[in-house]
Amino acid sequence: MALWSSSTSPKGIVITFPVLLLTGFAVILFCFFFISNLSSCSCPVTPRIVVSGTAASNGAHIGDGVLTNKDDVDWLKDQIKANGLQMHENVLRKGINPRTRAQQLEDLRQFKGISHYEGPEDQNRTALPCPGELLVEEHHSNYGEPWAGGRDVFEFLAEFSHITPNAHVLEIGCGTLRVGLHFIRYLKRGHYHCLERDELSMMAAFRYELPSQGLLSKRPLIVKGEDMNFNKFGSEVLYDLIYASAVFLHIPDKLVWVGLERLSNKLKPYDGRIFVSHNIKFCSRLGGEECTKRLTNLGLEYLGKRTHDSLLFNHYEIWFEFRRSKP
Repeated sequence: MALWSSSTSPKGIVITFPVLLLTGFAVILFCFFFISNLSSCSCPVTPRIVVSGTAASNGAHIGDGVLTNKDDVDWLKDQIKANGLQMHENVLRKGINPRTRAQQLEDLRQFKGISHYEGPEDQNRTALPCPGELLVEEHHSNYGEPWAGGRDVFEFLAEFSHITPNAHVLEIGCGTLRVGLHFIRYLKRGHYHCLERDELSMMAAFRYELPSQGLLSKRPLIVKGEDMNFNKFGSEVLYDLIYASAVFLHIPDKLVWVGLERLSNKLKPYDGRIFVSHNIKFCSRLGGEECTKRLTNLGLEYLGKRTHDSLLFNHYEIWFEFRRSKP
């Protein structure tokens, strides 16, 4: 048989071998590009379900949620063991010019750079000087527990209040944003609000923490006040979560009740939560029945207490949970 022989179809059309060869090659090339495009397309995929501590049956990926779960902790333990790391009394090795915070602060005061800014004034960022105390993070030591504990509190509150990035959150006494930073990062722009009375803490929040964490674009609403006045937050917002970390300990009982009365209508009915840490002496000092009666009159229901332990240090907190029981 000749190499370039031809064949005839039933209708009398002559198809040569080169035509067949080229046609086959074209089909193979088309299939190759078609399959490649399928593999790179942004097609809908099966949604991932996040379950704390366990894997879901439809391809869940543990670790995508807010809460640090058992798999995360087990992985961490394995890494420490695999690297032979021990809890020795080590002195942390510093860099090429090791200094304490006090020494850094002294250097900032003594050797601060002074230069003449020649550009347009509206572009002069040096007109917003950051105090040296903030630059060496002295404000991280102004509170009772380590600064890193803010992540623990965020995980606990976000998990047990079942919030999403669409949620609205109000913190009573956010200080220098030890906890608030994590909420601001997680929530949508403008969805984090705070009432804070201490001016120095607010300066640390605005002048150091938000810029250093790249969170200025999130536009948190932080308002100065100490009288439980929430008018500046607007009347249209209903909060998914309102929390106070040890703040009510330092506020007169009468003012706490004023605050709860004003907050009750700002909390989403049924699904919204109020969490108060450490204790609720403002309630217990009234007596069980009287406290329950007063909460009921405010449309609030006490749901019980939860114990939260820290991943970072030997510490746990008691949180008391409330919800709005009627619209």
